Amino acid sequence: MIKYSDVKNKNIAELENKYPFLISFFENNKLEVEDKKDKTIEEILDSFTEEEIEEWTIDIEKIKTDLESFINEMIEFLGIEEDEKVHSLTILPGTDKEGNPEGFTELKINKSEIISIVGPTGSGKSRLLADIEWTANKDTPTKRAILINDEEPDKKWRFSSSNKLVAQLSQNMNFVMDLTVEEFIELHAKSRMIENEKEIINKIIEGANHLAGEKFDLSTPITSLSGGQSRALMIADTAILSTSPIVLIDEIENAGIDKKRALNLLINEEKIVVMATHDPSLALMGDKRIVIKNGGIHKVIETSEDERKILIKLEKINLITENFRTNLRKGEILEDIVEF
Repeated sequence: MIKYSDVKNKNIAELENKYPFLISFFENNKLEVEDKKDKTIEEILDSFTEEEIEEWTIDIEKIKTDLESFINEMIEFLGIEEDEKVHSLTILPGTDKEGNPEGFTELKINKSEIISIVGPTGSGKSRLLADIEWTANKDTPTKRAILINDEEPDKKWRFSSSNKLVAQLSQNMNFVMDLTVEEFIELHAKSRMIENEKEIINKIIEGANHLAGEKFDLSTPITSLSGGQSRALMIADTAILSTSPIVLIDEIENAGIDKKRALNLLINEEKIVVMATHDPSLALMGDKRIVIKNGGIHKVIETSEDERKILIKLEKINLITENFRTNLRKGEILEDIVEF
C-alpha cells in the first residue's frame, strides 16, 4: 500500500509520469501544478499562506489523506501494482508424488534471471508453474511454499484479480477478438493509463517483429496472425507493457519465434523468467535448471561454462536448421553443408 510519505518528496513531474491519473486529482483539488513540475507535492502544500488556507478553506491534511487514498484506489482499479517491488521469488521444498522430500533446500530467483524446468512429460513441470502462479503456501499437492522478496506473499497475489503476479505464455495462443494489432495493443495501453501510448505501441510491434519468423504490421487483424506471430506479439506485449513481474513459460520450443531474442527481451525488462522446456538450447539459456522427477524437484543444476560452450554449438545447429526451413518455404533446393 502506498503511503503519503512514499510520494511526498517526489516532484510533480515524477508523480505524473508514474501515476498519470494524478493530473485529474490536482485539477479537482484546485492545485496549480503546471508551472511547478520541479516542486514536490510537500513543497506545494507547504507554500500556502495562512491567508490562502483560510480564504480558500484548504484542508492540507485532508488533501494528503485523499491523495494517498486516490493513488491506492486507482492502482487497485487499474491493476498497476508496481512491478519493481518484486525483487525475488523463492521456492521452498515440498515432496514428490510418494511423499519423499524434494532434493534441494531452497531456490531463490532474482529479477532478470532465467530458470528452466526440465523432466519427462507428466513429471510435474506444469505443477511447479502452477505452484508459482498461486503462490503456494504448503497447501497444494506438492506441499511447496513460495516466497516473494523473502517473505510470505500478500494474499492479494492469490485472491485479487487486479493484482497479477505472473503472466503465462504457452504454445497455444489464439485470438478471437475482431481487432487489428494496433487496436489490440492500444486497448491494453489505455487500460494501463500509458502516457506515451504511440511510442509504446511502436516499440511492441518492433519487438514482436524481431521475434517472429514472418513480419506483420499494426493494420494486421489479430485473428489472421499465425501461431508464431501471435506468440511474438504476446511476448513483446508482456515484456514491455505487462505489469506482471514474473513470466511463466510452458514449452514454447515449437512456437515459431526467435527464442533467444524472446528471453533477452523479457530479462531486459527486468522480469523473472521461469520456463518448462524439452529444448536443450532453451534449458542451457537459463542460469539454473530445475530437474523434475516423479512430481518433485529432484535437483537444481547451475549452468556451467562447459555447458555454455555446448549452447554455442547448439545455436549454430539451430541457425542451420532455420536456414533450411526458410529455404524450404521459398521452394528452393537444399544443399548439403560441409562444415558447421
